[in-house]
Amino acid sequence: MIRMFKAVMAVMLLSMTPALAVQPDEVLEDPVLEERARDLSKGLRCLVCRNENIDESNADLARDLRLLVRERLVAGDSNDEAMDFIVDRYGEYVLLKPTTRGANWLLWAAGPMMLVLALAVALMYLRKRSVAGGAPEDRGLSETEQARLKEILDE
Repeated sequence: MIRMFKAVMAVMLLSMTPALAVQPDEVLEDPVLEERARDLSKGLRCLVCRNENIDESNADLARDLRLLVRERLVAGDSNDEAMDFIVDRYGEYVLLKPTTRGANWLLWAAGPMMLVLALAVALMYLRKRSVAGGAPEDRGLSETEQARLKEILDE
């Protein structure tokens, strides 16, 4: 009974680990190169699954990217050269953590710029309101309005 319980627990624990889609025929014989390939794969987005890295995706394109990474490493490329090759071929969208180079700086700066703009507009609105004398209900009635009100109340 205890053996059965241990076996069930072992199967449950193993099933909770993330399933990697790397096929046995993709694994490199050199463990150092394979570790480098895995590190690079963690930073590359599957273009089909969108928010998964290529190691976790079962898509054909992810497999092609995994093979391309390994091919570049076997050819003698450094990690940066392999990543640059893939980014040149597929664009910066393939990176899970995009860079702040090129036109991406505008995307990174858009949020803070919108916040500063919203604060400036709110400050101008509040200043204009305070210069105008506050809210209309705080100013009271003009002389003509007071005269008209007195006329109505006296009737």
